[in-house]
Amino acid sequence: MSTLDPENRILEGTDIVIEGNKIISIGKNDREESSFEEIINGCGKIALPGMVNTHHHLYQTLTRCVPRVQDAPLFEWLINLYEIWRELTPEAIYWSSLLGLGELMLTGCTTSTDMHYVFPEKTTGELIDEQFKASQEIGMRFIPCRGSMSCGRSKGGLPPDDVVQTQDKILEDSERLIKKYHDKDPFAMTRIALGPCSPFSVTPELMKETAEIARKLGVRLHTHLAETLDEEKYCAEIFNRRPFELMEDIGWVGDDVWFAHSIYVNDTEIRKMGETKTGVGHCPVSNLRLGSGIAPVPEMLSHGVPVGLAVDGSASNDSSDMIGEVRTCLLVHRYRSGTKSMTVEDALRIACQGGAQVLGFGDAIGSLQPGKAADLILIDLNTIPYTGALHDPQAAVILAGANHIVDTTIINGEITVKNGRLTRVDQEQIIKNANRIAKEMVERAEKRTGIEFLKKPTLIAK
Repeated sequence: MSTLDPENRILEGTDIVIEGNKIISIGKNDREESSFEEIINGCGKIALPGMVNTHHHLYQTLTRCVPRVQDAPLFEWLINLYEIWRELTPEAIYWSSLLGLGELMLTGCTTSTDMHYVFPEKTTGELIDEQFKASQEIGMRFIPCRGSMSCGRSKGGLPPDDVVQTQDKILEDSERLIKKYHDKDPFAMTRIALGPCSPFSVTPELMKETAEIARKLGVRLHTHLAETLDEEKYCAEIFNRRPFELMEDIGWVGDDVWFAHSIYVNDTEIRKMGETKTGVGHCPVSNLRLGSGIAPVPEMLSHGVPVGLAVDGSASNDSSDMIGEVRTCLLVHRYRSGTKSMTVEDALRIACQGGAQVLGFGDAIGSLQPGKAADLILIDLNTIPYTGALHDPQAAVILAGANHIVDTTIINGEITVKNGRLTRVDQEQIIKNANRIAKEMVERAEKRTGIEFLKKPTLIAK
């Protein structure tokens, strides 16, 4: 067992006793077996805390591997995919949420956020409700962000005008969702945060108004920031500020704020983030996939910046593989800063306790300790890919292995993955419906725009 507790204890032959939604004890159990409702045989398996995903776009599971944007940088990637995302429906949001949350759950994640910011005007505005419906059915601890975009192309933004909303509608729905879903209990299964999308898709006024509502009602704030050099250039031209400077100007720093990416932040900005405990959702695979860069995470950690791990949107990752994200986190920082800059324990702590802190669950999840939520995973090491790697089982989970599907996932004391399969939902139905909807969305977008999304664009040499 890898506890990831403050002493980083690695325990062998140890029992974990769960009662209700809490871990009651860790150690040698002396109670009669008959007193337990269920006993899980952990022989040959390693237990770890459930991982926490701090940034995602679940709807993007329906637009993975679209050929037209496989080799595109962020802005070009967005402009093209918006045309497909204009076809989103409540049904698409529901099935894509089941798909993305299911993939996360199968690969070690027990708590996830999401940022949904695309609201086609031809659909109902209650799309976040579909996500909550999916999360409650599948059993994921879920803290989505009510995302928003208010600057369409007619106002100089990137998204089409028919997927953005007015400021009044955004703020009204934000308050509705907080009142309906936000649970302040330490072990809450549903909470809500507010997440204006980015400096190039919302106005500073909306950012300020959103922060006022969030702080009045006691919820967290999230946005994309400093992801690309194009964003840095945009902020300099439009606001005469660097992205982080803009956030400072409008009051978007503090221990209730976290940014996705934060690749292009300088030493002064990192120091300020540490002083204010402004958090970061680190998205290594997406940043590599889009060629955006590598966030300076070791420097952030050295300055006390809360850093969690994130798979980001599946269209910029092509996966929602949480353990795979931990592995990439480890490797990318070793490439950037040397082998001693990131250890297996460092990467796991980012994925577990770091994420818990970023999402405001620091006292409830992120480690295996009595009194904490019963959120944990079991991985079967008695398989060919882990054979020969048992000198260090904790490291084997990240450095070895060919399949990141876990044996067991327990969330809030309930088994949600058993023998590598989701227990509360029909996996085959998710596959069938998500593939159908993904195909239909692309077909409708091609018919409407004339763009051949399933073909790579022709390269014209300069």
